Amino acid sequence: MLRLLTNCVFDFKMDIMVADNKYGFGPHLLLDLYDCPGDKLADVGFIFDLLDTFPARIGTTKISQPYVFRYKGKNEKEWGVSGVVLIAESHISIHTFPEKQHAFVDIFSSRDFDTDAASRMLIEALGAKRHEASVHSRGMAHVPEMLADPKMALAGSHRTFH
Repeated sequence: MLRLLTNCVFDFKMDIMVADNKYGFGPHLLLDLYDCPGDKLADVGFIFDLLDTFPARIGTTKISQPYVFRYKGKNEKEWGVSGVVLIAESHISIHTFPEKQHAFVDIFSSRDFDTDAASRMLIEALGAKRHEASVHSRGMAHVPEMLADPKMALAGSHRTFH
């Protein structure tokens, strides 16, 4: 049972299938997106809607509404939109920098999900012309049977550039 500050109560079970998860405790996808349309990156409503619908699209369980806000840095060009949605399996976050046309996405899940499909959906949704993606295996030290398999131990993380 999880109690949120809003006094909403969510009751959920996480059925973590470690034996079937090629990433140990779970995959952690990091996307660095470049040359995105600044108007999309500046749109709080767009980022909210993306975070609101994305968990279901990758087979995770949304347990909170997205929290999205516009922020300003000390420098005029240091501003953007940041948002996060909690999922039963962990979280999804997006940080945008409209003036620089960059966005950074972070998805951690204790349940396996298709990281390639998730990357493609986000690259398309945010209109990135270039990107870097990396997937890290989290919690491998807690899965000794996986560490005993050399192929799995070496599969810890990978990075791609496009």
